[in-house]
Amino acid sequence: MNDIYTTAINTQRATIQWMDVLAENLTNVYSPGYRENKVNFKTFLGGAVVDQNIRNFGQGKSIPGTSNENLFFEGTGFFVLRGPEGNVSYTRLGEFTFDSEGVYKAKNGDNVQGYILNDKGEIMSGTKSISADLFEETALKGGAMSIPTTNIKLWIDPNNGKFLGKYDEYEIKNDGTIYGKADGGNRSVPLYKIATANFHNPSGLFEVKDGLFIETDESGEPVVGRGEIRSGLLEQSNIDFKANTAGYQMAKVQMELVNALIKSNKDLLQSAIEMATQ
Repeated sequence: MNDIYTTAINTQRATIQWMDVLAENLTNVYSPGYRENKVNFKTFLGGAVVDQNIRNFGQGKSIPGTSNENLFFEGTGFFVLRGPEGNVSYTRLGEFTFDSEGVYKAKNGDNVQGYILNDKGEIMSGTKSISADLFEETALKGGAMSIPTTNIKLWIDPNNGKFLGKYDEYEIKNDGTIYGKADGGNRSVPLYKIATANFHNPSGLFEVKDGLFIETDESGEPVVGRGEIRSGLLEQSNIDFKANTAGYQMAKVQMELVNALIKSNKDLLQSAIEMATQ
């Protein structure tokens, strides 16, 4: 069995980790798309230790974005991004914009992924179309997202300023469909459907950068995301400010008690050494 001093040192180390996580959460209360980090503890005879940190992937509230290009995903899942080398990642932060070439991009420069649609709004997988009903059925059953995605590009014709050369403007509907609109809005044609993905175990995702995740063996393969997409909004962080503030106060009290215990043990050890040398 470990002595009291070892127990106090182990608990002090775990408390420092706890306070660091709480401080990071509180610092990011107003960071769009930030996912709350939670600490799990396990105890043993040598004191408390941190078992693991778990990201909270619960829904955050919506806040106004900077343009209609920004997206808010209300539901379970992530937006799908593809980097310049073809690597796929996932995010809740829909801070997207169209660049000068009309390519839909995330803030980090990765391409937002979607599906090409035919004029009926059906997803195209190669030369074959997939009906909206079949896609919805796949989503409800949590089926694998095996349909290839593509970069979303709304090229603007420099000669007439129209999207893809024939649409005056575009609109993103709640189901994630991007429509090209012409003739004063009387003609509306589906162009792309924004891809979303979910995982059976989102906690198993690996965070490569702030708010940017990749799949792992623990998370499993991506399945179809479920929810609504709203244009012109962003998702606020999902941090529970009161709970994290209360947790930080508890951690401070615990740290004070542990430090006092360590000091007492040091004082006792010092006294014992002085008595032994007399």
